[in-house]
Amino acid sequence: MRPSNGDKIFYFTNYIVLALIACSSLFPLLHLIALSISSSSAIETGKVNLWPIGFTWDTFNVLIKGTPIIRSFSNSAVITFVGITLSMLTTIMAAYPLSRPNFYARRFFTLSMIFTMIFTGGIIPTFLVIQSLGLVNSYWALWLPGLVSTYNMLLLRTYFENIPSEIDDAARMDGCSEVRLLLQVVLPISMPVLATLTLFYGVAYWNIFFSMLIYINDTDKHNLTVLVQQMIQNQSVLQQTLVQPDDQVHVVEEGIKAAGVIVLITPMLVVYPFLQKYFVKGVMLGSVKG
Repeated sequence: MRPSNGDKIFYFTNYIVLALIACSSLFPLLHLIALSISSSSAIETGKVNLWPIGFTWDTFNVLIKGTPIIRSFSNSAVITFVGITLSMLTTIMAAYPLSRPNFYARRFFTLSMIFTMIFTGGIIPTFLVIQSLGLVNSYWALWLPGLVSTYNMLLLRTYFENIPSEIDDAARMDGCSEVRLLLQVVLPISMPVLATLTLFYGVAYWNIFFSMLIYINDTDKHNLTVLVQQMIQNQSVLQQTLVQPDDQVHVVEEGIKAAGVIVLITPMLVVYPFLQKYFVKGVMLGSVKG
């Protein structure tokens, strides 16, 4: 069936609106990239908009040598990698039994976890619990409180429920145990939703900020998000960065800030395209049933 003239106008209008929204989203990113690789004189005179002027890597060189950005980047990588691993393991271990129709009291456990989405303990009680466990100034204070996201667990549980029961029956007839069924049958055909949840957890752990400020007192353990925030708001941090007697280069605050933000967002921009093909499929298939 060929689309009518009204449909064509509707689709064309949608394309125009979506293209404008996409361009408006790209402008800030392009401006940051241009600032981070432009010469200081061009930035100071306000000539830099969306295209770099006087291309140079001096800003990134000063950023690497004058700030602990490498250490903070490594801290963020450790927090993200370990956090994703622990969260995915526990989410799978929670979602799989709750998706089995013969699991005793699965409705009770599901409602108990949903209850935590509505009512939480609050910041002060959570801090007191973390403090009593001796986890202050430890990365475990960042991993344990949000180890399982109830929303992510429900997505994965629903995805497991949508897997045809004939597949489970065939695997059990071949002698599969419950663990082998999960590892060799269920998980391999659940890659879309697993990739989606990995992205969800990865973004959350990479951008973790408030919990870092509350629980981590040692500045050597701070992640990249906290460092970039300090560079943007704390002028003393920038002044120490800009003073580089060994390097006869001149950089400005705007360039250093832009370079720090680019370093912060680049890993997620690099990873996202590889997971994009799973993203929509994983969310949609995991949200068919309630």
